[in-house]
Amino acid sequence: MTDNRFFNRSELIGILVLAVFLVVVLPLTLDVFRLNLVAKYLTYAFVALGLVICWGYGGILSLGQGVFFGLGGYCMAMFLKLEASSVENTKIQSTPGIPDFMDWNQITALPLFWKPFNSLTFTIAAIILVPGIFAFIIGTAMFKRRVGGTYFAIITQAVAAILTILIVGQQGYTGGINGMTDLRTLKGWDIRPDHAKVVLYFFEVGCLLVCIMIAQFIRRSKLGRILVAMREKEDRVRFSGYSVANFKIFAFCIAAVFAAIGGAMFALNVGFMSPSFVGIVPSIEMVIYTAVGGRLSILGAVYGTLLVNFAKTSLSETFPELWLFGLGGLFIAVVLAFPNGLAGIWGDYVQPRIDRLMPSRKSKPDGWTDSSVADGAPAE
Repeated sequence: MTDNRFFNRSELIGILVLAVFLVVVLPLTLDVFRLNLVAKYLTYAFVALGLVICWGYGGILSLGQGVFFGLGGYCMAMFLKLEASSVENTKIQSTPGIPDFMDWNQITALPLFWKPFNSLTFTIAAIILVPGIFAFIIGTAMFKRRVGGTYFAIITQAVAAILTILIVGQQGYTGGINGMTDLRTLKGWDIRPDHAKVVLYFFEVGCLLVCIMIAQFIRRSKLGRILVAMREKEDRVRFSGYSVANFKIFAFCIAAVFAAIGGAMFALNVGFMSPSFVGIVPSIEMVIYTAVGGRLSILGAVYGTLLVNFAKTSLSETFPELWLFGLGGLFIAVVLAFPNGLAGIWGDYVQPRIDRLMPSRKSKPDGWTDSSVADGAPAE
């Protein structure tokens, strides 16, 4: 029988442990610089969460999530850049009141599509709607024609490459290869001091926990079970009267919106946005985060993102010439030895021991791994 509870006991414990780890343990043990690094890592966790829904449950491998991460980041960066480009701050320019890279490229007036980003309300709406609509257009064009699998993954890579080239080529409107830098204030509040970084960290953690709740709701709902069934037996779902294309479009759009929120958080926490976070390489790295954590696990995606980025930072500091090989070796080792990622390690080795220590538990819920077997879908 399907368990309709939003959280089972183990999942609730997992959420609480993650919340305590992010809200209490890390702020008390790390200095502001390292805490800001964690905030940067967590921006990628939004992307990994979306990939759990899109790839893990829907079976849709997207290798272009950097596109949506970049769209969200650029929307936020445009607002912050306009606020930093007041007439007083840019009075030494030949055209005061516009971003510096526009002045360098002999643009004498703010472009029309930039003007709405003077409003924070419009910016927040754009962070959600622009990537969501773009994902809807791509998803409709692909899934309605039953394009999927490897072909869809390659197309998303192509989209990432195209957007990167477009951003770099339109230097006068986007900042080009350097991106948008010198982002200073949010509605007059300076985001650069240490205390501001701490506040932004807690705000980001709050947003991440909300996204985890949304992902959990989708996973435990009928929609989540249909996504799992669609991943396993797409034709059966179609013959049952469901529109497979619409479910795929929904999963892809949700993943895009999550990625965009992460991009916006990145622009706020790091203080710049560039095309280096949009292309194929960062998009593939985002898939690695999900794979290492476990593509069927919501919490595993967060821990996988933290682990890979921590390893990346540690290896690059210790072995600057070899860290890429170390990162690749970590991914290969995890995939070969633990194909279900950190979530698989938890489910196969840790959870059974906890169950033996707590024999009074009537069921064996798993706070990390996919519950599709319990929901009646075949296991992988």
